[in-house]
Amino acid sequence: MNKPNDLAISATDLNDIDSNASHDNHFNSILNARLSRRNWLRGSAVTAATAVMGSMGLSACGGGSDAVAVTPTPTPIPEKLLAFTAVPKSLADVVSVPAGYTATALYALGDSLRAATPAYKNDGSDTDFDNRAGDHHDGMEYYGLSAAGAPLASGAERGLLAMNHEATTDEKLSSHFLHVNGGTTTLPRPAAEVDKEVAVHGLSVVEVKKTGSAWATVNDSAFNRRVTPLTDIEIAGPVRGNALVVTKYSPTGTKTRGTINNCGTGKSPWGSYLSGEENWAGYFTRSSTDNAARGDKSVVSLNRYGRSQGGASRHGWETGGSDDKYARWNLSKIGASANGSDDYRNELNGMGYIVEMDPYDKTKAIRKRTALGRYAHESAAFSVPTVGQQLAVYMGDDSRNEYIYKFVTTAVWAAADANPADRIATGDKYLDSGKLYVAKLAADGTGQWIELAMSNALIQAYSAYKFADLADVLVNARLAADAVGATKMDRPEWCSVNPANGEIYYTLTNNSNRTVNPSGSSQLAPDSANPRAYTDMKGSSAQNGNPNGHIIRFKEGTGAAAATSFTWDVYLFGAESGADASKINLSNLTADQDFSSPDGLAFSPYTGICWIQTDDGAYTDVTNCMMLAAIPGKVGDGAKSTLNYATAAGGNLAVDTFIGKKPTADTLKRFLVGPVGSEITGISETPDGKTMFINIQHPGENTALANIGDPSKYTSQWPANAGYGAGKRPRSATIVITKNDGGRIGS
Repeated sequence: MNKPNDLAISATDLNDIDSNASHDNHFNSILNARLSRRNWLRGSAVTAATAVMGSMGLSACGGGSDAVAVTPTPTPIPEKLLAFTAVPKSLADVVSVPAGYTATALYALGDSLRAATPAYKNDGSDTDFDNRAGDHHDGMEYYGLSAAGAPLASGAERGLLAMNHEATTDEKLSSHFLHVNGGTTTLPRPAAEVDKEVAVHGLSVVEVKKTGSAWATVNDSAFNRRVTPLTDIEIAGPVRGNALVVTKYSPTGTKTRGTINNCGTGKSPWGSYLSGEENWAGYFTRSSTDNAARGDKSVVSLNRYGRSQGGASRHGWETGGSDDKYARWNLSKIGASANGSDDYRNELNGMGYIVEMDPYDKTKAIRKRTALGRYAHESAAFSVPTVGQQLAVYMGDDSRNEYIYKFVTTAVWAAADANPADRIATGDKYLDSGKLYVAKLAADGTGQWIELAMSNALIQAYSAYKFADLADVLVNARLAADAVGATKMDRPEWCSVNPANGEIYYTLTNNSNRTVNPSGSSQLAPDSANPRAYTDMKGSSAQNGNPNGHIIRFKEGTGAAAATSFTWDVYLFGAESGADASKINLSNLTADQDFSSPDGLAFSPYTGICWIQTDDGAYTDVTNCMMLAAIPGKVGDGAKSTLNYATAAGGNLAVDTFIGKKPTADTLKRFLVGPVGSEITGISETPDGKTMFINIQHPGENTALANIGDPSKYTSQWPANAGYGAGKRPRSATIVITKNDGGRIGS
């Protein structure tokens, strides 16, 4: 998620490239059949706004008889959502929000969490990042506190922000804004530089408090903490103790060291924090002779997860010295043991999970929930909890041509677990036992959830990789999904559940490998769920495939969260407003609505608004990345459409797809545009809906290393140019947004 477009990926960001060479069915055998879908229009749309208003129980006032004088009671005026004026597209190095709103920087890279840690100088000389905010603020959740500082879900003026710190702004190995002169760009890397770069990754928890109308972080709060790639973390679930996670650090396979490249988040119904490990493979290296040294099926797994032998690591951290904390970044089989207990050949198998943390309690262990599978995780979205029913956790694998997943708990939801005495123990109950499924979408707008388990005959018979047990299936969930023929998607990013009707929305950010005339195993023809293949011009540069992305949504079939079937349609297609409406701008977006590369996605539990955030590289010649507000309908509120493509052989490729109801000016509009070079990500609100926190990630990321000493050549100077902090180097930061009249955000 820390790269704006898969068209310009660094060679070391290996999880953003296509490592899926399986021959799964992408509807290619049924595209020309053009199957009709019956009964597609199933009633009028019920918007989230209607659902929210209906839940308030508003009704008109009745009158009296002619004989009795009655003082009329005024009818309450329902809150109008999306009443703000749309923010125009912008290339300015500022955060733009609608008139009547205020956005203020709150918590930036390097801000101290402890009184003993000095203020951030922002000149590359700062140290002690174990007690400072990390870099590349990403997914984020808010946890309320009472005035006395006790956990309180409804606390709206004091709380905790738990967030991911995904990566660093870097070029040629070095994270250049972190170091005085940009850092060392050759190997070996100095230990001091490596230690700083490692420490800015991971998670942080910071207390925030409202005084009057202003929000601020609470320095030295007892809740403040950092979790880094060196923090001890337990392996939980079916993979715990398995031979696949045995390392020199944990010969018993029960723990691992840290978490890295954390992207999207989730908030469990029992109040814990979930963090997704995304593009972790590129931080590691393997020797050019490692395949022969291994001589087993682990080579298949490593290749499938984007870590082929001889590939350089992203930062060269393995060269920082002889200490074990540097050695762990080298995956080569160099020890003499049969099980890997004397080296880090299995280290990669300990990365790529959903990580659970109790934001309120530092004494509770942090756990990797392996039952949810191992891949490039984004967010984790829960089904609407219903007493006596199982829960589902919806997830996506953010790489080109990867899959959509869900996990269904064995345990059924109990109301008492909404406020448990031990949040991590409750996580054990729900997240360590259940079934993992992958999605297979059909061209008629239906789909199936296919269980990834040893009982599945397709997994047993898979010839490319022989699975040993359930732990092997979970560690190698991508290979298991290949085996069952799951549908390859256009980079599944965040997902969220509509609280009004339980439908699930997934952002599919972009895919340069969609083409009408595929050549090679990594290129795919358009299909019903990923129907576009076109050329988008950025200046004089042609961007091919699906450069602008789309948002797909699912409606579960019989069985609610535990359903094994669903229906789907495409909620919105990203596009420039002036693009061809017959093949590109299929949602008829206007200049107040157009966007590219949807990434972050979250439904407000308070207003029902669907917030859409972008991480774009295709449209950035026209506008910086943005956030939009939407009032969605429901699956099936639109119609079927057919896209026709001319093939190289002179034929016609007809692709049926299903497009949601076209947005109007009242149901979709741009709410925010960020600074130059930034991604808009991470979103959370206070329980009264009156304060929103979002993250501005990697402003100025395209600044060349050669210009590190000249602020005038930075592509961004935000947030310093907004009056926040010392120096002029750009910094990832959390901002707080409030409405000047004290109302709810989005109204």
